[in-house]
Amino acid sequence: MALLVGGLAYAGVSVATDTARVGEPLAIGVFAFLGLALLIALGFEFVNGFHDTANAVATVIYTHSMPAPLAVVWSGIFNFLGVVTSSGAVAYSIITLLPIDLMLHVGSAGGFAMIFALLLAAVLWNLATWAAGLPNSSSHALIGSILGVGLANQLLSDVPGASGVDMVQVQKVLSALLFSPLIGFTGALMLLLLMKRFLKDRRLYQEPVGEAPPPRGIRALLIFTCTAVSFAHGGNDGQKGMGLIMLILIGCAPTAYALNRTLPESAMPAFVRSAQVASSAYAAHGTGFAMRVDEARAIVVRGVRTKAIDEAQVYEGLSVLSRDIGQRIDNYGALSRVPSAVVPNLRNDMYLVLDTTRMVTKDEGAKKRFTAAEIDSLGRYAGELERGTRYIPLWVKVTVALALGLGTMIGWRRIVVTVGERIGKRHLTYGMGAAAELMTAATILLADQLGRPVSTTHILSSGVAGASVANGAGLQASTIRNMALAWVLTLPVAMLLSGTLYWLMLALTRMLAA
Repeated sequence: MALLVGGLAYAGVSVATDTARVGEPLAIGVFAFLGLALLIALGFEFVNGFHDTANAVATVIYTHSMPAPLAVVWSGIFNFLGVVTSSGAVAYSIITLLPIDLMLHVGSAGGFAMIFALLLAAVLWNLATWAAGLPNSSSHALIGSILGVGLANQLLSDVPGASGVDMVQVQKVLSALLFSPLIGFTGALMLLLLMKRFLKDRRLYQEPVGEAPPPRGIRALLIFTCTAVSFAHGGNDGQKGMGLIMLILIGCAPTAYALNRTLPESAMPAFVRSAQVASSAYAAHGTGFAMRVDEARAIVVRGVRTKAIDEAQVYEGLSVLSRDIGQRIDNYGALSRVPSAVVPNLRNDMYLVLDTTRMVTKDEGAKKRFTAAEIDSLGRYAGELERGTRYIPLWVKVTVALALGLGTMIGWRRIVVTVGERIGKRHLTYGMGAAAELMTAATILLADQLGRPVSTTHILSSGVAGASVANGAGLQASTIRNMALAWVLTLPVAMLLSGTLYWLMLALTRMLAA
């Protein structure tokens, strides 16, 4: 309770301080609305702790390597360190799945409906599978919710060609979620076979006996693997909630959070130069006709919606917007000095150009037009835009880490029993637990470096299954069937839930507006 109250107080004080520092303190109503949105987002991470973080402590608790209260606190500490030291790449790979229409108007009724719908859908499905004791993936639930909102936005929008989700990014994310459990299964199976070949201590391959802890060396190994999984999980899963919280903050308090005001003034000359170089590169392949900034913005948005970016008109629009962004930042001298009235518009232009530039650098038609040097300069420009619009304050990382840890402390028991007793036909041995957790940690850390979201639940559960096969224990068909069913159902159910909630919330906001 002390951690919960302290974390929420820290978040509230941080928001009040950040908004007051930029001269835009929030009204009581907006502050209350922001508080509600943050509570729901942190609630998602709290429920995530039931599922995913509980897997990190499953083996040390089941094998009696650590008592449960100590294990969840230990795991929480390394979750916290993993979250705090994370790069943020996974957070923004999740956000890029969202429709560009909603991302450019995140502070609108549609933007808030999107955030609340996808969060509530993910939380509801996670709670349902937790109640059934199934190690469901919070990552799958969240991504399914995002896909549902994107599809609903495309179907409900009265704007021709309104964008759904970015299917290229969806393919990358889903491929990571699909292949990572296969890597966990195969890797744990092979690792345990190697352990049996070279590590001859029979105690390593025995089941826990009563309440007795394992031998000292084996105990140290299991605590190390738990620590590695906890740190890796914090660095990957914790970022998903962080990205959504940043969307909420940008919508409610754009002046304080829409731009990275922590960038030093010394970084601005390089930013301006990269904008000028990119503008020239785009202009070389544009129409050459004069264009107003608002016209350029409309043309680029239409190109992104229809995915028709390899056109001279779009390149001309990108040239005009890039030149305008560079000039404005050069005039202000630093992002911290951008006036509050200008922040939302500048952030939207930067985000739009960033998203489109990423598409250009990967488009096959564009690669044939642009030289290698131009593509390289556009990549550097995208990096500068990313630094200016994508950052995560320390207090967001701290509160997310607390939510994950508290969720683990409350809901760990159901998942621990499933992992320890109901996957293999025999109970978990020390060696099986170590092999599964080592492969889980390695797979998650690799995914974090690649900026891909993965599921701790599915990797570890698959690792335990692989280790069970290697140990000759076989698998319990009923649990594997239920886990597979939860895995298959998560995406469509979360999509249906979030799409329906999004439609209901949009209808409600229109009724209130009328």
